[in-house]
Amino acid sequence: MKKRTFLHLAALSAAALATSHAIAQDNTFKIGLILPMTGQQATTGRQIEAAARLYMAQNGDTVAGKKIQLIIKDDTSLPDATRRLAQELVVNDKVNVLAGFGITPSALATAPIATQSKTPMVVMAAATSSITQASPYVVRSSFTLPQVSVALADWAPKNGIKKVITLVSDYGPGIDAEKYFKDRLTFNGGQVTEALRVPLRNPDFAPFLQKVRDGKPDALFVFVPSGAGAAVMKQFLERGLDKAGIKLIATGDVTDDDQLNDMGDGALGVVTSHHYSAAHPSALNKKFVEAFGKANKGLRPNFMAVGGYDGMRVIYEALKTTRGQGGGDALLAAMKGQLFESPRGKIFIDAQTRDIVQDVYLRKVEKKDGQLYNVEFDVIKDVKDPGKAK
Repeated sequence: MKKRTFLHLAALSAAALATSHAIAQDNTFKIGLILPMTGQQATTGRQIEAAARLYMAQNGDTVAGKKIQLIIKDDTSLPDATRRLAQELVVNDKVNVLAGFGITPSALATAPIATQSKTPMVVMAAATSSITQASPYVVRSSFTLPQVSVALADWAPKNGIKKVITLVSDYGPGIDAEKYFKDRLTFNGGQVTEALRVPLRNPDFAPFLQKVRDGKPDALFVFVPSGAGAAVMKQFLERGLDKAGIKLIATGDVTDDDQLNDMGDGALGVVTSHHYSAAHPSALNKKFVEAFGKANKGLRPNFMAVGGYDGMRVIYEALKTTRGQGGGDALLAAMKGQLFESPRGKIFIDAQTRDIVQDVYLRKVEKKDGQLYNVEFDVIKDVKDPGKAK
């Protein structure tokens, strides 16, 4: 099986190289955007597509003499589908850049294709630390779970939270969140009394939350992927964990801006750590939120949207720098080291790791003008991925 995969990838590489001259002569610059547009993570696809289209509307569809073409493919968050679509985009559509990737397994499935075909791969969503190490052609515009988990483990013990049970989705980002939260909480004198992992597909949180209630921790720390937070919040309240005195603390995926208003007042006071909030008070973000809402029938952008928006900027700026010339290696080199102001704050693409360095915010759910928002109350500046900051 491995040999067959290797031969297939070798053939793919040869096909990509054989067509490189044709690509150079073409005045179209193609971005293959692979996203979960249907299925469990469909909100991720909707947000990133909307953000990519907004960026193009604001910045034009011609860069360095090249007409930008966005080719969107729905992988339904199935890694086998992602791999097949990536192969088709590289070989048949001759894309210049692969982008998107709603979940970690999809990104990891595509990494060998990016390497073999020398195609830059901009990860706009998936957040496991190791993704950038899977291919030298991966650049990340989203975040990593260690980045946002560590901040909360520093905050908790200073605020009376010593005993914690963790509840995470059982795949790469969840395991990252669990590990880095536990390591830092333990270092700070706290204790993780139990670590619970929930299946990624069709999760039922109820039996796990009953265990949490029986365990009587000071707090429950949660990571679930974007789109699943509302279910956790609903069952947390239904099982009376809040009334039992158990606080809910989480990465920002749980109080996702896209779903927060639907969660109701039970979400008030929940403290999370994340790299973006629609309530971020910068002038640039206010413009972004307003423009996004206008273009999408009032939809509020979430952290997936900002990953897509900034990912498009990384691609556009790389194309400008290379003046529309050169292949994947030239584009990749131009993506490394980019530093700019994003709606989330200042961000930097680390030239060594190709990962994102950014501010991480502590936020509390509050009501403003009749709506629920993640309101920032503290910031940790210039956070590198702890998974690589050895």
